[in-house]
Amino acid sequence: MQQTRANSTEITMPQFAESVVSATIGKWLKQPGDHVEEYEALCEVITDKVTAELPSTAAGIMLELLAAEGATVDVGTVICLIQESDGEGQAEAIAIADTGDQNSPETKNEVTLSGDQSMRNRYSPAVRTLAEDHDLNLSLIAGSGLGGRITRKDVWDYIESGGSKQKQAQPANVPSPMMRPPASAISNEIPMNAPKVPVRSTGLHLSDNKVGPRVEVEQKQSTDSRGEYYIDITPIRNTIASRMRQSVTEIPHAWTMIEVDVTNLVTLRNKMKDEFKRKEGVNLTYLAFLMKSVVNAIKDYPIMNSVWGVDNIIVKRDINISLAVGTEDSVMTPVIRQADQKNIPGLAREIEQLANKTRSGKLTPADMQGGTFTINNTGSFGSILSYPIINYPQAAILTFESIVKKPVVINDMIAVRSMANLCLSLDHRILDGVICGRFLQRVKENLESFTADTNLY
Repeated sequence: MQQTRANSTEITMPQFAESVVSATIGKWLKQPGDHVEEYEALCEVITDKVTAELPSTAAGIMLELLAAEGATVDVGTVICLIQESDGEGQAEAIAIADTGDQNSPETKNEVTLSGDQSMRNRYSPAVRTLAEDHDLNLSLIAGSGLGGRITRKDVWDYIESGGSKQKQAQPANVPSPMMRPPASAISNEIPMNAPKVPVRSTGLHLSDNKVGPRVEVEQKQSTDSRGEYYIDITPIRNTIASRMRQSVTEIPHAWTMIEVDVTNLVTLRNKMKDEFKRKEGVNLTYLAFLMKSVVNAIKDYPIMNSVWGVDNIIVKRDINISLAVGTEDSVMTPVIRQADQKNIPGLAREIEQLANKTRSGKLTPADMQGGTFTINNTGSFGSILSYPIINYPQAAILTFESIVKKPVVINDMIAVRSMANLCLSLDHRILDGVICGRFLQRVKENLESFTADTNLY
């Protein structure tokens, strides 16, 4: 990843995994003129499997960025230059990095737009938040980023120059660049001062955390004064779109569902969850029980753990479960390897670890490789019925829906039971209704076999 040229250090695009030949620069975390410590993150790099931070292999001053944000770069290509911190060389690097800076003290309060301004009205979430916190009008700030884009450094320079103390006048009838999209444009956005309204739900494991995608919005005016909002397609979203299109195009999907009585499982979890948390340090979720039930069923029906090989069907011996984890702006599928060799506490630990790594952006390409069957906990947000798209090239995907209390007829008597739906999408080239029906029945039997006296270990 590191080479030396003249008095500077070249940082090249590394090979994150054997199958990765290129990667996309998602966002530069350092700009020309910034001081860089060794191993400090330089940028976010996006591959077709994961987003990762690229650490610096040298300490010094960021001299030049050779790859723009959004650019796809081949492995081994130089992406930036770092000037090592050695007095004269450092001063020279800072002087070079500052060349053409539009935010000098003499010009900070007077914006001169020149050159490419195609990204002028596109603001990152960090820039928008910073401007809102200091009540700034972004139209008064010069952008030094690609295409005239305003960076956090531009905003901080403006604030330090006293810009935040000046009156932010807003022309009449002209929407502010900081105007946030209306609720009709982004439905999950809730006004900060909106009254809290109780939500009635029968779901037993709904999350109260309401999150939405971190999007970058560009506002354009139209003649009807309502405007339009454009959301950038990120490299990760583009990869997801390609994979989903490939899945539904190449795989003939079929779908089936079964209802499971998890009353005893709910009792067991409620009995054990506090002690389990104290002993293991992680949450005891329903997903761990489901995963154990699924891997045991796959042992009985190994054809579920296969892929289509054109002239043959490849049955995988290792049961590696891909776990669908939703973040604010994407869905990732990290893998729990050899899940059939782990007990429920072991599965619970891995589930929490992978979920935390996914949501904190710490997944590595190795975490995403080798999955043979996918499980998705759609019930965590209240879904009771869903039709999942298969995680290509696997043969099936199973969703665990919300646990809901229902009246159920047992021995000609009505009882209130905790019920949940299991929804299975299957590759009809490999699997048929009979085998999938038996597989789901086995998962159902495994889930319903848990009782209040079940030993988790």
